[in-house]
Amino acid sequence: MSFDLISKRIDTYRNAMVDLQIALASIPAIAPSSGGVGEARKAEAILLFLRENGFADIEVIKAPDLDAPDGYRPNIIAYYRGRSAAKTIWIMAHTDVVPPGEASLWDGDPFRPWVKGGKIYGRGVEDNQQDLVASLFAVKAFRDEGLVPNFDIGLALVADEETGSEKGIGYVLKHSKAFRPQDLIVVPDAGNEDGTMIEIAEKSILWLKFTTFGKQTHGSTPERGVNAHTAAAFLITELHRLYETFPAKDPVFDPPISTFEPTKKDANVPNINTIPGEDVFYMDSRILPQVPVDDVIARIREMGDGIEKRFGVKITFENKQRADAAPPTRADAPVVIALQKAVGDVLHRQGKPMGIGGGTVAALFRREGFEAACWSALDETAHQPNEYCIIDNMIGDAKVFAHLFLQE
Repeated sequence: MSFDLISKRIDTYRNAMVDLQIALASIPAIAPSSGGVGEARKAEAILLFLRENGFADIEVIKAPDLDAPDGYRPNIIAYYRGRSAAKTIWIMAHTDVVPPGEASLWDGDPFRPWVKGGKIYGRGVEDNQQDLVASLFAVKAFRDEGLVPNFDIGLALVADEETGSEKGIGYVLKHSKAFRPQDLIVVPDAGNEDGTMIEIAEKSILWLKFTTFGKQTHGSTPERGVNAHTAAAFLITELHRLYETFPAKDPVFDPPISTFEPTKKDANVPNINTIPGEDVFYMDSRILPQVPVDDVIARIREMGDGIEKRFGVKITFENKQRADAAPPTRADAPVVIALQKAVGDVLHRQGKPMGIGGGTVAALFRREGFEAACWSALDETAHQPNEYCIIDNMIGDAKVFAHLFLQE
C-alpha cells in the first residue's frame, strides 16, 4: 500500500521533474580541467531543493581545487531520516558534465535544454541528471505522503566523476565515514534500455602507447634504413595472439572474454617517399578480473622482444591508463537482491547481475570494501551530441529508488 501511494505521487511530479532537469542542465558544470568552472552553481540549486523538501541533515564536503573559481569542488551528502539508522540506503549521482563538443552537431543549445517527443535534450540530462533528479523526487514523495522509511535514505551528489573522481567520491571516501559495510549503495552510472542490467563487476582497463624506433631513410633505398612502420604492423598482428594466450571466459560479462584491440594511430612521416624511423600506435585492453594485468604486460613485452629481434628495431610501451579490476560485488549481495525485487515489482522485468568492460565509480566503493551496484534505465546517449533523457525512464527510475527506500 505504501509503494502504491509513493508511485502515484511520483506520477504527479512529471512536470516538476522536467522543470528541475531543465533548470539544472542550464547550469554548465564542467570541470576546470575541461575548460569549465566546476559544480558550485549547480550545487547551490540542488541545496535549495533539498532544504525545501525535508532534508534537514545536509553536509557539503569541499574538495580543494585551486583551478575552480570558488577554490573547491562541492560534494553533497544529504539524509532523509528513517525509523532506524542501522543502515542507510544510498543513491550516488554526480553533478558534473562533459563539454558539449562540436556545437554544429546539436539541434539546439546544449545548455538551453528542450523537450521533444517525450525526451529532454541537453548536455548532462541523461548523464547523470536523470537519476539525480529521480532520486530527489523519490525522497520528496515520502515527505509529501507523510511516510517514514524503515531506514535512513542517503543521497550522495558528487563532483568530478567525469575527470577521475579525485575531487568527487574519491575525496568523500577518504574524508567521510558516511558509508558503512551494511549500507545499500546504488550508483546509477551504468544500465541498459530496459533496466534489466544490474552491474556488479568491471574488467581491468589497460591502455598502452607503443613506440617503435627504426631508422628513417628515402623510400627508394629501404636497405639503408629500418622501417619502424613495418615492424609496428607486425607487432599489431602479434598482439592479436593475446586472445589465444588469455582465453578465459566469464558469462557475467558481455562479451565474456578479455579484449585486446589496437585503436589510435599517430602520424609518422608527412610524405609518401620516406620510410619512417619512428611509429606510434595505441591499444585498448579490457581484461577479465581473474586475469592478472601484470601477466598480460609480461606477455606483451615478450612479443615486443621478438619483433625487436626480427626487424632490428627498438620497441617501448607505456601505460596511458591502468585500472585493475576492483573486487566484484556478489551476485547475491543485499543491494543486488533489493534491486532485482524493485525492478521486478516496478518494471515487471527480471534484473540480471552483469559485468561491463567500461569503468564506473562503483569501483571506488568496491575497492574500499563496499558492495555497490550500478543500475539505471538508459538509452546510453551520454557524451553524445543531442544527449537526451527519456522522461518515462526518469519517472521509472524514481519509482525503483522509492521501492528500495521501502526496505524492511
